[in-house]
Amino acid sequence: MTTRSPYELGFRSVEREYSDRPLDVEGTIPPWLSGALVRNGPGRFEVGGERVNHWFDGLAMLRRYAFSDGDVRYTNRFLRTEAYRTAETGDGAGEFATGNGALETLGRWLRALGPPEPTDNANVQVVRFGDEYVALTEAPRRVAFDPTTLETESEFAFDDDDVVEHLAGAHHVVDDHRGETVGHSVQFGHPHRFHLYRVPHGSDRRERVATVPARGPGYVHSFALTADHAVLIETPLQIDVLGALSPWTEGLLDLLEYRPENGTRIAVVDRESGNLVAEPTVEPGFVFHHVNAFEADDEVVMDLVEYEDAGIVDALGFDALLGADEDPGVTGRLVRYRVDPETGATSSHRRYDGGIELPTVPRDVRTRPYRYAYGQATAREGANGLVKVDLERETATEWFESSVYVEEPRVVRRPDADAEDDGVVIATALDADRERSILLVFDAATLEERARAPLPHVVPFGFHGRFFPEAVT
Repeated sequence: MTTRSPYELGFRSVEREYSDRPLDVEGTIPPWLSGALVRNGPGRFEVGGERVNHWFDGLAMLRRYAFSDGDVRYTNRFLRTEAYRTAETGDGAGEFATGNGALETLGRWLRALGPPEPTDNANVQVVRFGDEYVALTEAPRRVAFDPTTLETESEFAFDDDDVVEHLAGAHHVVDDHRGETVGHSVQFGHPHRFHLYRVPHGSDRRERVATVPARGPGYVHSFALTADHAVLIETPLQIDVLGALSPWTEGLLDLLEYRPENGTRIAVVDRESGNLVAEPTVEPGFVFHHVNAFEADDEVVMDLVEYEDAGIVDALGFDALLGADEDPGVTGRLVRYRVDPETGATSSHRRYDGGIELPTVPRDVRTRPYRYAYGQATAREGANGLVKVDLERETATEWFESSVYVEEPRVVRRPDADAEDDGVVIATALDADRERSILLVFDAATLEERARAPLPHVVPFGFHGRFFPEAVT
C-alpha cells in the first residue's frame, strides 16, 4: 500500500491477537501504578475485499495494557459480535457512519422485513456497569467483555425499560462523589427527546434523571456534568430523522446537516429535580468532547473542545484523512463557558491557544473545581503531541516528538496523592518513522517522559478508553 500521509499506518488493519504479552520497558514505570488501561477502537477496515469509508466504521478491537510492579503486559481482541461475524462472510462493511450504497441498504431492509437491527460494532468506549465491563458505540447495542482476557461475553442489556433510546451516548461520566455513572440517549418522536439517566455504582439498572425536548435534534456526542447540573450542548449539526426512515440512507453521517442559523443551544438540567432550568442559545459551533465541569459563583462552569463548525466530522473520513500530507486543517480549541442557571446569562473565552482534542482529567476531580486539563495536542506539523493546560494561569506544557502521533491520554493519580497532578499520564502513540506503536508514560506534573514500551505490532488509531485500577490480573 502506498503511503499517502505520514500517519497512514494508523489506519491499517491488524489480524493478529496477542494475549498477556510482556512489553520491554525503556525507562521506569512507577511500581505503584497498578491496574489496566483498556482502550477501544477500530482494528480492521477491510470487509469482503472492500475498505470502509470512514474511521468510525472499522471493526471493534479492544486493547489492554496491564500494569503491575513496574511491568506492563499487552492484550488485544476483536469483539466477536454480529457485525464481526457478518464481516467475516464478506458483508456488512460500514454499518454505522457510512454504508455500502443504497441498493445494498434496501436489500438489508427487505431481508429484515423492515429496518435492520442497529449495529453492535461497539468500537467507541468502555465502561463498567455493576460487575460488567461493557463496550459502547452510539448505536443502542452494548457488548460485555472479560476485563482480563478481553474475550467477548454477551450482548449487555440494562435491567430496566424506563429509558428509550434510538441513539445511545457512548460517553458516560463516572461521578464517584455521588456513587453513580451518568449517561444520555436520544429518542425520536414528536417531540424528539434527550434522556439523561444514572446508573448507581454496583448496579446494572438505569434511573431516569431527566427528559429534555430536543430542538433538532442536534447531534450530541458527550455532555457536561457538575455536582448539581447536567448540560447538553445541542449544536446545529442536526439529524434528519425523516431521512433515517428511508431505505436509501447509507449511515448516520448521511443524515447530518449543519444549520448554523439555528445557533448552539445549551440545555442546563437540575440533577435532583430533572427540571430544565436554562437553555440559552449561543453562536454556532460544534463539540465532540467535554473536559470537565463544576459549580462556581452560582454559575455552571464547563470546559470543552469547540470547533468553528462541523467540518471535523467529514475530516475524519478516509478520503480526508489519507489524502492529505498533514491533518485536514480542522482544529479544536479549549473553551470555557459560564452559564447562570437562574438567568441563562452566558459567557465564554478560550483557555489555550493551541489545538487540542481527546481531553481528560483525573477521575476524582470530575464534576468538581480543578486546575489541570490534559489532552492530545494537535495542529503541529509532523506530530500529535501531549498537552497539560494550567487553567488557573492559562499556561500550557507541551510534549512533542517528530513523527510521533499521540492518542487519547489518561491520568492516574498516585495513591494518597495530595496534589492534583501527582501521578502519571498514560498514552499510546504511533511512531510513524519507526513504523511501530508505543505505550508512553509521563510524569503528570512535568510531562517528562518516564517510560516507553514498543508494542509487538502497529495498532490502528483508537478512540477512547478507561483506566480500571481493579483490573490487575
